[in-house]
Amino acid sequence: MIRRSASLGIVAGAVLLIVPAGAEAADALANLPRDLSPWGMFTNADIVVQVVMAGLVVASLATWTVWLSKTLELRRETARARDGLAKLEADVTLAELRSPEEARDAVAQLVQSAAREASLSGWTFDDDFKERVALRLERVEAAMSRKITRGTGILATIGAVAPFVGLFGTVWGIMNAFIGISEAHTTNLAVVAPGIAEALLATALGLVAAVPAVVIYNYLVRGIANYRALLGDASAQVLLLVSRDRGRSARLMARGG
Repeated sequence: MIRRSASLGIVAGAVLLIVPAGAEAADALANLPRDLSPWGMFTNADIVVQVVMAGLVVASLATWTVWLSKTLELRRETARARDGLAKLEADVTLAELRSPEEARDAVAQLVQSAAREASLSGWTFDDDFKERVALRLERVEAAMSRKITRGTGILATIGAVAPFVGLFGTVWGIMNAFIGISEAHTTNLAVVAPGIAEALLATALGLVAAVPAVVIYNYLVRGIANYRALLGDASAQVLLLVSRDRGRSARLMARGG
């Protein structure tokens, strides 16, 4: 009887130890977030992780906005530059090509700048005239290049920074997950998994923001390089036009003499 009573006491003690632990784990499981969709993980994440995720989403939207606006601008300006270059290759004079003052495309700006210098020089093509025109054309090219590249720096910044921002959100979320494990006094995977999933979502959003930004930046850089090449060709054509006008002026002066 004594041995049987001792055995029953041991079993009862074990049950008392197990029941609270089981009840504690059940409470922990009951408090777990059931919605593990991306939106559910966002709403259940720590405030710092939420701020990181929201910032990455805004960065991704900015990337696609810049892509749309710059792609349309590049296509429009490239088409205008090609049309202007075709006009420069025709047998015309600088005075005939002089565009209206409201024309704002790059080739028109190049022609206007050269015509402005010719007007200031009294349409006298002296030895230094071509050098002065070349300096003006360089300034116009630089201004047009700055204008067409405006906004691409955002893509470079997002592509470089977004992965690290996402990694910061992941580190912060995992840190909070381990703190929750310590407070729950359990290493049950069902308790650990939601917090880690929320943390990893920040890294995923960082990659979603960074990868398109890098790809779009490289795409725009190639388009901008092509546009700059067209401007270089247009500047060369303007200088050739100035040289031809100078030759025509010299022949007219010789005939008049």
